[in-house]
Amino acid sequence: MLRSYVVLYHAFEEHLTVDDIVAKGVPRAIVVQVLERVERFDFKHRLSYVYAGKVEGNTIMTRNVAILIFDEVEVLDFCGPFEVFGVAGLHSAGERPFYVYTIAEKSGPVSARNGLSINPNFTIADCPQPDILLVPGGRGTRRVIHNEALVNWVREQAGRVELLLSVCTGALVLAKAGLLAGLSATTHFQAFQELRDLAPNTTLCLDQRYVDNGQIVLSAGISAGIDMSLYVVARLLGEKQANETARYMQYDYWPQK
Repeated sequence: MLRSYVVLYHAFEEHLTVDDIVAKGVPRAIVVQVLERVERFDFKHRLSYVYAGKVEGNTIMTRNVAILIFDEVEVLDFCGPFEVFGVAGLHSAGERPFYVYTIAEKSGPVSARNGLSINPNFTIADCPQPDILLVPGGRGTRRVIHNEALVNWVREQAGRVELLLSVCTGALVLAKAGLLAGLSATTHFQAFQELRDLAPNTTLCLDQRYVDNGQIVLSAGISAGIDMSLYVVARLLGEKQANETARYMQYDYWPQK
């Protein structure tokens, strides 16, 4: 397997075709899998990014972390988790356990809260398949819950991703998609009634920073998304990685007492 990734690294640098690579002894299934994960990226950069751990003899596999953004998204809701997943692992062994990117319904700038303009990396139609999908909050979620295409896409991804995360009123989108029935949830303290209306069969946890249901993890408002993201890092990679990430960020509220 290791040899396959090394061959791929050099083969794509030489602009070889899929058939050429298969002829070098790399299973076609691996070529296709890698192509799906690196679509629209410079291959040499992306392959070294994703498979560096394997080339060095480790077992690190980068997870794709997709963060959905939309007009009037709350800035810290998505930037806080982006920072956590973006720097996790980079300041100890130099590993990259997460590849983080933003996605939107359509291409073009997204206007976040207070006028911040963001250019999403991908659209929901052309993004790499997420392993982790994060839905942030903000005033814009009140429009998103009436956007059938986006709600359906989130519902569909719930059946495909390893983890589905929400921050703040991103929980409203999960509720609208019918994903919170029978689960526990939290959201921004000012949005509990809205969440209750959308998800009457969900247990609301008013005093918790984040709630873990297994595949679906939700956080309370805004800054709580940082805590939830560190919790997910700890869950996937261990407490040591989460603590190192928090220390690098000088986030003194982790671990929680």
